[in-house]
Amino acid sequence: MQLVKSTGKKGEKSRQTRGRILQAAYELFVDKGYGATTLQGIAERAGVAVQTIYFAFGNKPSLLKELVDVTIAGDDEPIPTMQRAWFIDALATDTAEAHLRAHVRGTCEVLQRVAPIMDVLRAAAAQDLSLASMWPQDSDPRLEVQTVAARSLVAKPGAKADLSVEHAADLLFGLLSPQLYLLFVRDRGWTQDRWEQWVYDTLHAQLCG
Repeated sequence: MQLVKSTGKKGEKSRQTRGRILQAAYELFVDKGYGATTLQGIAERAGVAVQTIYFAFGNKPSLLKELVDVTIAGDDEPIPTMQRAWFIDALATDTAEAHLRAHVRGTCEVLQRVAPIMDVLRAAAAQDLSLASMWPQDSDPRLEVQTVAARSLVAKPGAKADLSVEHAADLLFGLLSPQLYLLFVRDRGWTQDRWEQWVYDTLHAQLCG
């Protein structure tokens, strides 16, 4: 998985080094867990000195925080999910069915890379309470994204009559969750295509008339 894209701009060598560190951290955190992974181990896999990690990220909690943010985005550009092309394109569709198809496809691509590291984060936060304070506690960004998608979807032709934004958002939030993705894909061995088709069919039955 490529977590940081190349731009060819000034400072590219530094960005490539950060990318190798993030990639090594992703692999080791997912394989060994947060607690068992050391910065020295990450440095060895990335081919850098451990001091480089301290200089670039500060400490292990800060490294995990940036890894989560970059993994959700898919690159190191500071562009929120709701400003990403796939999300905007889904909002621009003409029907609820087309919106749902595009939204599920885009979200499943995010889940493929982010679900394993979110599982690591949940386990790590249980061991290190300081990790939880690194993200806003007053709202759930994932629910905010799904609520915006739901608000657009229920207003389009083909949405079920009398479908509330809140109910649609809850369904999107629940079925397109990292936990459910891991349950089917990692634990039950479903392919990515099977998962995407199932979640689309299930949501379509609930959201589209």
